[in-house]
Amino acid sequence: MAENGVEVRLARDESEVEAAQQLRLRVFSDEQGVARDAEVDGLDPEATHVVAVRRDSVVGTCRLRFPRGRCKLERMAVDPTLRRTGIGVALMQEAEREAARQGATEVILHAQRQSEPFYASCGFSAEGETFLEEGIAHVLMRKQLDLVDRRSGEDRRAS
Repeated sequence: MAENGVEVRLARDESEVEAAQQLRLRVFSDEQGVARDAEVDGLDPEATHVVAVRRDSVVGTCRLRFPRGRCKLERMAVDPTLRRTGIGVALMQEAEREAARQGATEVILHAQRQSEPFYASCGFSAEGETFLEEGIAHVLMRKQLDLVDRRSGEDRRAS
């Protein structure tokens, strides 16, 4: 159990994946104006979903896909009332552990420019020029997982 009574783990069943999708729609479509058709892209069935659960509700999520053997972290969302409480960091840590368990050596993501400082604080580095996705400025970011034991996904860095 994480801080604030939040458990961060892989989604256990289809109902948790559906709850994660609903959270993403609230954050990306309702809050940020992304078209619902763009958010519901048909790629969820092939993805690994990481969720933050509090009182039986999904309050944070991200999904991992593994195109061409690399891990791509996508659709990171945290309930607006619980942002800046550590849920995002806990999601990132679990996502990196899962990426390592699945054999990835790096994680890449398309960060909204407004979220770039958060991802940088999690060890990601920006690359290249700003680009638009759904009318929102993004940047490619990546993080090498060479300091993580890929057999267990356990973080071996010195504390």
